[in-house]
Amino acid sequence: MKNRLTEMFGIEYPLFAFSHCRDVVAAVTNAGGMGVLGALAFSPEQLELELRWIDDHVGGKPYGVDVVMPVKTVDRDAGIADTSDIGAKLREYISQEHWDYVDKILADHGVTPVAEAELESGAGMGAGVLGWTEATGSPQIEIALSHDIALLASALGPPPKAAIDQAHEQGVKVAALIGRAEQAVRDVQQGVDIIIAQGYEAGGHTGEVATMVLIPDVVDAVAPVPVLAAGGIGSGRQMAAAMALGADGVWTGSIWLTVSENTQGGVVTDKLLAATSTDTVRSRAFTGKPARQLRTAWTDAWEAPESPGTLPMPLQFMLNAYANRKMGSNPPRELVGMPVGQIVSRMNQIRTTRAVVQEMVEEYVDVATKLVADLEG
Repeated sequence: MKNRLTEMFGIEYPLFAFSHCRDVVAAVTNAGGMGVLGALAFSPEQLELELRWIDDHVGGKPYGVDVVMPVKTVDRDAGIADTSDIGAKLREYISQEHWDYVDKILADHGVTPVAEAELESGAGMGAGVLGWTEATGSPQIEIALSHDIALLASALGPPPKAAIDQAHEQGVKVAALIGRAEQAVRDVQQGVDIIIAQGYEAGGHTGEVATMVLIPDVVDAVAPVPVLAAGGIGSGRQMAAAMALGADGVWTGSIWLTVSENTQGGVVTDKLLAATSTDTVRSRAFTGKPARQLRTAWTDAWEAPESPGTLPMPLQFMLNAYANRKMGSNPPRELVGMPVGQIVSRMNQIRTTRAVVQEMVEEYVDVATKLVADLEG
């Protein structure tokens, strides 16, 4: 397959794979696509180790890094200039009512309530701040750009302008995920090279516009800037549909959660393999922003009448991290969930990463060949 994105990056297929698993990133890159490592959950030290490992396992082939530095978060709105011990500072914005409600959810499902002394434990990454804030996200960008990456992607708005400029100075392309055409225009004006138009069907943070409608709107709004289609894409037929809508390639994520290189087995894998598209829900219960995930007792609890309401980013995720620490390694099945898109309905068996890439490409070719044959009559 040849188009401007394959030529831009020197890859065989315009198939981009987002994953928090370094093995998946390397496997997709080595199979002819481009793996993109999600940096969010890694401390700076851990991210450095992950990227070194990828460097050693892709033989110079191109890969990317995805960071999350939202335009709007509590720390920015509050003007918190001192970023030391950011976790402790942000915990002050979480009411006792919210801590108590988390304890109630856990107790309702057989988890021992938290002792008061443990309430203030943890800071920074350990407290669930992750890369959501400027304090925790900026070091991830610095480390990513210290490696020979080909793409720096940002999942909630464009990276800071200084990061975009630095990436361009190093010959690194910059991409940003969006859910509306006006966001795409804004990001291009900020210097973003590639727009990832992510539809409502996607896992994680999504807007309200479905992929079928979003892609042509964005393609028209930012032409001639390349567009990757995201949201509900996990097969060659869906890839062909995205390209027919004007996309230059596809950005995939959920489909890699059940490949053999990524899966750890256990409850969450069982739930992913058994889930249908209607077993997901778009909820603020995970991060405070609308994100599609498996529907669980946790998501239901935050929609219940007695809920105090979800908190803005990154406070809601801090509550999630707190709950996960208390549940430990054996959480109640009904509370186990994770971000995943509606494509989960097709994720019903464990396959290798290379097999998924090959099947997508082969099916794409079959569909494109059939369409040409139909036109030629």
